[in-house]
Amino acid sequence: MLLGVPREIKADENRVGLTPSSVREVIEHGHQVIVETNAGAGVDFEDEAYRNAGAEIVDTAKEIFDRAEMIVKVKEPQPSETAMLHPDQVLFTYLHLAPDPEQTDGLQKSGCIAIAYETVTNDRGGLPLLAPMSEVAGRMAVQAGSRCLEKIMGGRGLLLGGVPGVGAARVAILGGGVAGGNALQMAVGMGAEVTVLDKSLTRLAYLDELYGGRVRTLYSTAESVEESVVEADLVIGTVLLPGAAAPKLVKREMIKKMKPGAVIVDVSVDQGGCCETTKATTHHQPTYVVDDVVHYCVANMPGAVARTSTMALNNATLPFVLRLANQGVWKALAGDRHLLNGLNVCRGKVTFEAVARDLGREYTAPQTFLKGVEGAETAVA
Repeated sequence: MLLGVPREIKADENRVGLTPSSVREVIEHGHQVIVETNAGAGVDFEDEAYRNAGAEIVDTAKEIFDRAEMIVKVKEPQPSETAMLHPDQVLFTYLHLAPDPEQTDGLQKSGCIAIAYETVTNDRGGLPLLAPMSEVAGRMAVQAGSRCLEKIMGGRGLLLGGVPGVGAARVAILGGGVAGGNALQMAVGMGAEVTVLDKSLTRLAYLDELYGGRVRTLYSTAESVEESVVEADLVIGTVLLPGAAAPKLVKREMIKKMKPGAVIVDVSVDQGGCCETTKATTHHQPTYVVDDVVHYCVANMPGAVARTSTMALNNATLPFVLRLANQGVWKALAGDRHLLNGLNVCRGKVTFEAVARDLGREYTAPQTFLKGVEGAETAVA
């Protein structure tokens, strides 16, 4: 198979779909890789490193999209990229379609086979290709939130961990999953007073045991969310419904009740955000203020630590890239129900139920496209 790696063009995005090491591994399996010039420059992977790994360097994204059978990216295709996709071309990247009807339209129109990192599953019920970036984003959320609490950034002028004789800042983390758990680790490590809310009693019990009672765990209800948000100096939203728009747990009325200079970091922004006041921001203009509350809602937070993020992401995605290349897309999807769960758009149809529901589109079961493919009878989404 011929794989293509274009340079990312979303604002402030320096990650790259395949590292030189990953390219070498793909080529060792008998495939070809073309890489757009300077695709890895933002993470110090120069063209020569890709050449040494066996890739061909090409001058334009158009050549990548024209020639490649599978496009491997990091972020969702921008409109100019979506327009270059063609029927039955495989796109493997983060998509986050539920809050993005324009991108969904473009993918449907292209006729491509779009597989989203964020909805690929595993036997433990996890999201293995989303997890590395959730780890990064969770840790960065505390780092960013701590900075935003400084007076010069519009915050309350608080040091997250306080000092002897002065109380620590209060942090409320909405969601105790991968991102929330990593945010919790950082916040506790910095000495903050932390409350974590989740719907899973099993997860709350695990976190309570892990931290030996050093954190406050609450079952997530409308009342407990409101109380925690209003009391907090820093709120970190990490709520996730796989593939679907994030639920709006933090209402506008709650924001009005928060302390002036309090901070919200909405990690869920890629799926529309868990606050009614959330709107996507960039690394260059990361914050805005609503009712005296600082909002940090950067839609590609891990892009700020692009080298770490790229390598962590490749560790997770490479086995799936190889499976798609080695077996071909249809056999790979038919033989792996977890990979099939990643199929969001195929030949003009929306094939992920939550995306179809949230966008009001017709849903087509992904198994529809596997009729006659060997192993398809075992591929149950």
